[in-house]
Amino acid sequence: MSVLPTRVETQAGRPLTHLEIFDITAARETALSRLLMVYIGSGLVFMLLPGTFLGVWNLLAISSRHAADSVSPAWIQAHGHAQIFGWVGTFILGIGFYSIPKLRRMPTFALSVVWASWGLWTSGVTLHWLASVYQWQWRVLLPLSASLEVAAFVIFFRVVSGHRPQDSGKDKLEEWVFVVIAGAVGLLLTLLTNLGVSLFLALRGASPEVPAGFDKRFLVLQTWGFLVPFVWGFSAKWLPVFLGLQPLRGRVLLLAIALNSAGVLTAFAAWTRTAVALLLTGIVMAACALRLFERSQRPAKVKGVHASFPAFVRLAYVWALIAASLGVWAASVENADGIWGASRHALTVGFVATMVFAIGQRVLPAFSGMRLLFSTRLMFVAMLLLTAGCAMRVSSEILAYQGLVRSAWSWLPVSAVTEMTAVTGFAANLFVTFARRSPSAATHTS
Repeated sequence: MSVLPTRVETQAGRPLTHLEIFDITAARETALSRLLMVYIGSGLVFMLLPGTFLGVWNLLAISSRHAADSVSPAWIQAHGHAQIFGWVGTFILGIGFYSIPKLRRMPTFALSVVWASWGLWTSGVTLHWLASVYQWQWRVLLPLSASLEVAAFVIFFRVVSGHRPQDSGKDKLEEWVFVVIAGAVGLLLTLLTNLGVSLFLALRGASPEVPAGFDKRFLVLQTWGFLVPFVWGFSAKWLPVFLGLQPLRGRVLLLAIALNSAGVLTAFAAWTRTAVALLLTGIVMAACALRLFERSQRPAKVKGVHASFPAFVRLAYVWALIAASLGVWAASVENADGIWGASRHALTVGFVATMVFAIGQRVLPAFSGMRLLFSTRLMFVAMLLLTAGCAMRVSSEILAYQGLVRSAWSWLPVSAVTEMTAVTGFAANLFVTFARRSPSAATHTS
């Protein structure tokens, strides 16, 4: 979609020609595309190094010692922070800065604040990881990292909210926008909570480790309060087109996000059984609102991606249902650490990561200068390995941690290596895609 100026632009006291306006528009689009690729590239680095590789290291240690508590909780929390904020959070900020300012004609000079947000965000995530893993000057670095992340989000919020659509022709916002707003509120609450916890630990804690009881509730806010609404919102925007679905049930989706938000709040209040019931009901209603499992109106648009793309999108929502169901099971029994862990993994990897693998490889090449995905076959292999690794991890975590099958401890490292191979393939596919010359650039220079 081209971005045309809403008023006559001038240069040296004269109106610009159509060719000059086209060149300015193309330059803006190129700058936004490059900026997006920097955000996505940074997210991929966080996903691979402090995220996945540290997670694999943790799991290998746990498996070898047959004890879930054999690894420092601070290391596990550092892995989770790198995945949630460093990977998915950076993706969301990058897509938001690219998409919304583009639609609202952000001037070129305003991109400096977007770069500032990137610097603050990536510095904050990096410092958090270093403080948690190495614990060097962590009483200073931990609150500093949280402050930098909050500052980056404030810039993001100001840029996004400071623009208004000028030709939407609609009297009200679509339902998916409200769901994304709910995700943004969840992200803000998550960042503020993280800042508060960091300050508390710096002043009164013995280590950068978040206490286990609070960490479980905080994880609900990070996953169900922040990640899930964003995935639902982008699903409502893109999946009806990509999968040829029947029209969205907008009111049902809004009810689903209300139930989900209530579930997050009740979880924070430690009303666990009520919370998991609300979260399960919310994800069921979200799937019904999106009409993912009903007959499609039109064939799915799979040009440029693997033909299995629609199946993996639907499978991701199956994983979300499994995650919520495991939460209900865990809340009904005692000593359910393995079930809780399996529920979180089914949500973060089975649902969120699968959706990122599927949707990301569908839209990011196009956003980055109308590029074509390097390899649709590699896309399929990465999604297949991610699914296999997640299935192995979820099942073995329940069987091993709950003491049901001793041999399941040996499955954990296999699942970790399988998932690591999947994310490496996903990252390689996008890095090579970004490195190749875009067709639009070739056409503009010829």
